Amino acid sequence: MARTPQDITDAELAVLNLLWTRGRSTVRELTDVLYPNGTGAHYATVQKLLERLEIKKFVKRDRKPWPHQFESRIDREELIGRRLQTTADKLCGGSLVPLMTHLVKAQLTPEDRRSLRGLLDELDTGLSLTSVE
Repeated sequence: MARTPQDITDAELAVLNLLWTRGRSTVRELTDVLYPNGTGAHYATVQKLLERLEIKKFVKRDRKPWPHQFESRIDREELIGRRLQTTADKLCGGSLVPLMTHLVKAQLTPEDRRSLRGLLDELDTGLSLTSVE
Protein backbone atom coordinates (compact mmCIF):
# COMPACT_ATOMS: atom_id res chain seq x y z
CA MET A 1 0.00 0.00 0.00
CA ALA A 2 1.41 3.41 -0.95
CA ARG A 3 2.29 5.84 1.81
CA THR A 4 0.32 9.06 2.05
CA PRO A 5 2.52 12.10 1.39
CA GLN A 6 2.49 13.25 5.02
CA ASP A 7 3.51 9.91 6.52
CA ILE A 8 6.99 9.77 7.93
CA THR A 9 9.35 6.84 8.06
CA ASP A 10 10.99 5.49 11.20
CA ALA A 11 14.30 7.03 10.10
CA GLU A 12 12.64 10.44 9.66
CA LEU A 13 11.01 10.05 13.06
CA ALA A 14 14.43 9.39 14.63
CA VAL A 15 15.62 12.72 13.22
CA LEU A 16 12.50 14.52 14.50
CA ASN A 17 12.99 12.97 17.94
CA LEU A 18 16.49 14.41 18.05
CA LEU A 19 15.28 17.84 16.95
CA TRP A 20 12.60 17.79 19.67
CA THR A 21 15.23 16.88 22.24
CA ARG A 22 18.14 19.03 21.06
CA GLY A 23 16.40 21.92 19.33
CA ARG A 24 18.07 23.61 16.37
CA SER A 25 20.85 21.44 14.98
CA THR A 26 23.11 21.06 11.98
CA VAL A 27 23.36 17.98 9.79
CA ARG A 28 26.73 17.17 11.38
CA GLU A 29 25.37 17.44 14.95
CA LEU A 30 22.48 15.12 14.14
CA THR A 31 24.72 12.67 12.29
CA ASP A 32 27.14 12.52 15.22
CA VAL A 33 24.31 11.51 17.57
CA LEU A 34 22.56 9.10 15.20
CA TYR A 35 25.75 7.50 13.88
CA PRO A 36 28.66 7.85 16.32
CA ASN A 37 31.85 7.30 14.31
CA GLY A 38 29.70 7.59 11.18
CA THR A 39 31.00 7.91 7.65
CA GLY A 40 30.27 10.33 4.83
CA ALA A 41 27.46 8.01 3.77
CA HIS A 42 25.79 8.47 7.16
CA TYR A 43 26.09 12.25 6.82
CA ALA A 44 24.47 12.04 3.38
CA THR A 45 21.68 9.87 4.80
CA VAL A 46 20.84 12.40 7.51
CA GLN A 47 21.03 15.22 4.98
CA LYS A 48 18.56 13.38 2.72
CA LEU A 49 16.20 12.66 5.64
CA LEU A 50 16.21 16.35 6.54
CA GLU A 51 15.51 17.31 2.92
CA ARG A 52 12.54 14.93 2.84
CA LEU A 53 11.23 16.27 6.15
CA GLU A 54 11.62 19.82 4.83
CA ILE A 55 9.62 18.98 1.68
CA LYS A 56 6.90 17.45 3.88
CA LYS A 57 6.96 20.65 5.98
CA PHE A 58 7.91 18.86 9.21
CA VAL A 59 11.28 20.63 9.41
CA LYS A 60 12.47 24.11 8.53
CA ARG A 61 15.97 25.11 7.55
CA ASP A 62 17.68 28.34 8.56
CA ARG A 63 19.96 29.15 5.64
CA LYS A 64 21.51 32.25 7.24
CA PRO A 65 24.17 30.59 9.39
CA TRP A 66 26.71 28.23 7.96
CA PRO A 67 26.35 25.37 8.35
CA HIS A 68 22.57 25.51 7.94
CA GLN A 69 20.51 24.74 11.00
CA PHE A 70 17.31 22.70 11.13
CA GLU A 71 14.43 22.71 13.55
CA SER A 72 11.11 20.95 13.81
CA ARG A 73 8.01 22.72 12.47
CA ILE A 74 5.71 20.26 14.23
CA ASP A 75 5.67 19.35 17.88
CA ARG A 76 5.42 15.84 19.23
CA GLU A 77 1.80 16.28 20.39
CA GLU A 78 0.65 17.37 16.93
CA LEU A 79 2.35 14.41 15.27
CA ILE A 80 0.82 12.02 17.81
CA GLY A 81 -2.61 13.46 17.02
CA ARG A 82 -2.09 13.13 13.28
CA ARG A 83 -0.86 9.56 13.52
CA LEU A 84 -3.66 8.51 15.86
CA GLN A 85 -6.24 10.02 13.53
CA THR A 86 -4.66 8.25 10.55
CA THR A 87 -4.82 4.97 12.44
CA ALA A 88 -8.44 5.64 13.44
CA ASP A 89 -9.30 6.43 9.81
CA LYS A 90 -7.75 3.17 8.62
CA LEU A 91 -9.02 0.86 11.38
CA CYS A 92 -12.07 2.44 12.98
CA GLY A 93 -13.92 4.49 10.38
CA GLY A 94 -12.35 7.66 11.77
CA SER A 95 -13.46 7.18 15.38
CA LEU A 96 -10.81 7.52 18.08
CA VAL A 97 -13.02 5.82 20.71
CA PRO A 98 -12.01 2.21 19.86
CA LEU A 99 -8.32 3.18 20.02
CA MET A 100 -8.73 4.98 23.33
CA THR A 101 -10.79 2.13 24.74
CA HIS A 102 -8.08 -0.37 23.86
CA LEU A 103 -5.36 1.81 25.39
CA VAL A 104 -7.31 2.38 28.59
CA LYS A 105 -8.16 -1.31 29.03
CA ALA A 106 -4.86 -2.85 28.00
CA GLN A 107 -2.05 -0.36 28.36
CA LEU A 108 -2.63 2.12 31.19
CA THR A 109 -1.37 1.74 34.72
CA PRO A 110 -3.61 2.79 37.62
CA GLU A 111 -1.56 5.99 37.89
CA ASP A 112 -2.04 6.66 34.15
CA ARG A 113 -5.82 6.17 34.56
CA ARG A 114 -5.94 8.63 37.49
CA SER A 115 -4.05 11.16 35.41
CA LEU A 116 -6.42 10.62 32.48
CA ARG A 117 -9.46 11.02 34.78
CA GLY A 118 -8.01 14.31 35.99
CA LEU A 119 -7.48 15.51 32.43
CA LEU A 120 -11.02 14.52 31.42
CA ASP A 121 -12.47 16.28 34.49
CA GLU A 122 -10.41 19.37 33.65
CA LEU A 123 -11.65 19.34 30.06
CA ASP A 124 -15.26 18.82 31.18
CA THR A 125 -14.97 21.72 33.63
CA GLY A 126 -13.50 23.92 30.91
CA LEU A 127 -16.34 22.96 28.54
CA SER A 128 -19.03 23.66 31.12
CA LEU A 129 -17.53 27.09 31.87
CA THR A 130 -17.38 27.88 28.14
CA SER A 131 -20.99 26.79 27.54
CA VAL A 132 -22.26 28.99 30.42
CA GLU A 133 -20.78 32.16 28.89
